[in-house]
Amino acid sequence: QVQLVESGGGLVQPGGSLRLSCAASGSIFRLAGMGWYRQVPGKQREFVATSTSGGITVYAESVKGRFTISRDNAKNTVYLQMNSLKPEDTAVYYCNADIKPVAGVTDTYWGQGTQVTVSS
Repeated sequence: QVQLVESGGGLVQPGGSLRLSCAASGSIFRLAGMGWYRQVPGKQREFVATSTSGGITVYAESVKGRFTISRDNAKNTVYLQMNSLKPEDTAVYYCNADIKPVAGVTDTYWGQGTQVTVSS
């Protein structure tokens, strides 16, 4: 099986920083794009950032200049460095990854989510 496990969420004051991590594990043959989404209650999950295996990154307009996505391919891990956090960044953050397992076809996998709360 393949699984994604996130960590690093928590409570932070406006203007503060947090770093999220997401590690993929299991019978992975190939790991392609990895990214982050977020969701608040009553709203659809929204795109935050993504990184290709080659290092190309794309960001939502709302986080450009404040968030940085990076990855360590040797560790099958993606990170989201979040700076200058605002109350509207409060959400459950999910990582996802396009993974080809050793046995099976490429599919999109999701982590369990980690809560980020920005409040004074």
